[in-house]
Amino acid sequence: MKKLIVTTIFLLSISYAFTQQSEKNSASFNLGEGISFSFNEGKYEFDIFGFIRPSYIYSDEKIYTSEGSYSNVYRQFKSQNSNLYFTGAAIDEKLSFTIQMDYSSSDPLVEAFIGYHINEKTTLYFGQMQVSHNNLEMVHNENDLRFTSRGLISQTYTESGEEFGLFLETSFGNSFLVEPTLAITSGDGKNSFGEDSRDSDKGGVKFGSRINILPFGDFSEGNRVSTVDLIHEEKPKAQIGVAYSKNIGASNLVGDGHGDFVLYDSSGEENYPDYSQLFFDLNLKYKGFSLLFEYADSYASGLDDIYTDPNGFNILVPKQISEYLVLGDSQGIHFGYFTKSGYSIDFIYEQSNPEFNSNIDSILRESNNVGFGLSKYLSDNNIKLQASVFKTKLKNSFVMQDDEFMNASFVVTLVF
Repeated sequence: MKKLIVTTIFLLSISYAFTQQSEKNSASFNLGEGISFSFNEGKYEFDIFGFIRPSYIYSDEKIYTSEGSYSNVYRQFKSQNSNLYFTGAAIDEKLSFTIQMDYSSSDPLVEAFIGYHINEKTTLYFGQMQVSHNNLEMVHNENDLRFTSRGLISQTYTESGEEFGLFLETSFGNSFLVEPTLAITSGDGKNSFGEDSRDSDKGGVKFGSRINILPFGDFSEGNRVSTVDLIHEEKPKAQIGVAYSKNIGASNLVGDGHGDFVLYDSSGEENYPDYSQLFFDLNLKYKGFSLLFEYADSYASGLDDIYTDPNGFNILVPKQISEYLVLGDSQGIHFGYFTKSGYSIDFIYEQSNPEFNSNIDSILRESNNVGFGLSKYLSDNNIKLQASVFKTKLKNSFVMQDDEFMNASFVVTLVF
């Protein structure tokens, strides 16, 4: 409540200050774009916008053990997201900033970064922001998702998707577009800012990169924010992407957090393995039809001189690292059709394979996920009603029966 009160006071202060200015300034509000302020004849811009996603979730899980099976059923109403953005730009100075808060989270700061726009196609960012070196679905915001929640690949290989560091984005070409990005981050996920912060750093830095190739040129304006073909592309459009990251000294199971575990060297000092992720994705759109294929692979290196205890008695066996890190590969395909009346019918199938099948304690388990979604887009896609059903099977190495999870949810998304 205190955070919301502070935010409200801030907004009122901005509004009051604005009313005291001359006619060189302007203000406007549009659903989906929020409140826009323009100062000094457009030399300075400030925008406030956001989205909310109230939802109902029903889940049913069936777990098998050596003593039998048990089931759990959960029902809950919740706000999956209550996000508010503050963005601004100083045109002549080539600077911009973004602050994103999620008030439905106990850790509300999502993004806070500044950008220096070297030219129209190249920008250097510094701060905490959503990284591009994850799978493509994870790069999109929650309000732009095809389904009510992210797929199994996104949930398996990423925790938050935001990291603190230095980022470079650029692009080349027009009819044949190439978009490379580079990132150097702390490797410890979001809201970890060093020894003096409440979450001190672990391990070393993380290097990440993505390159997108659009062989038929860019998508229509507004049609890149989602993997759904919201515009009904008149000509076939495609985006081919490859992303890679390497975390030097990972202490998080997917390399974008920290402190999940502690490992040591022979002298009792903390010592962590290197963790790499590789993603490939293909997004196709044509006349309402859309398809997204994703491939993910992760592996560990630098496993020499790593022990599970500070006394140096228990050396880490190579396959044992799968009990600390998500290791293995996954594939997934999303496809659907968006009608001109605003309905979207979507399907998803994903499967995962652990690197060490013989290790029954591996974090990544052999699994498959099937899902169906129905969405209705309203008011220029700024209001969205979504219902999705997923069924996931996880291999249970202790018994001959797979664990089963069923999830059904309904979400209303409002972008303001």
